[in-house]
Amino acid sequence: MIKEIIKETDNKMHKATEHVRNELIRIRTGKATTNLLDGIKVDYYGTLTPISQVGNLSTPDIHTITVQVWDKGTLPLVERAIINANLGLNPINDGNLIRIPIPALNEERRKELVKLVKKYAEDGKIAVRNVRRDEIERLKKAEKDEHFSEDDRKHAEGEIQKLTDKHIKEIDLIVQQKEKEIMEV
Repeated sequence: MIKEIIKETDNKMHKATEHVRNELIRIRTGKATTNLLDGIKVDYYGTLTPISQVGNLSTPDIHTITVQVWDKGTLPLVERAIINANLGLNPINDGNLIRIPIPALNEERRKELVKLVKKYAEDGKIAVRNVRRDEIERLKKAEKDEHFSEDDRKHAEGEIQKLTDKHIKEIDLIVQQKEKEIMEV
């Protein structure tokens, strides 16, 4: 029972950490990366389809993303989906492919993005800590139901704290990398 609780705790904390990582991937750093378009879905014949499944995404240079659609009839749909995603990107449809210029960031915008990164990080840390709290409560309840001893519970709480520290440290590393990426000129 204890090992199961610890494993579930690790999985829940890992999901929180991955959520932070995925949110930070979407933050624009002034360099073109196809990851910026990951969350965009195109209304493709009545089905919301990820943009990567309607065409090839590429970065011909560090300031441009291109989308080469397989069905030219979907060009306006892809263009509209990119605009509606509110990423601050202005796609250019030339009739054959969509070019998305990635503007360079000014210093003020970089600082705003760093604040946003820190907010996502703090939200992730709170999620990890909430998992810790919930799982420790679960351990205490299981102990009262006499599934195991107080020593076993305290040992398990120590393991859960180690997992908490590990995942918070991982979030800090992700944030450090993203801040460095944003602040590079």
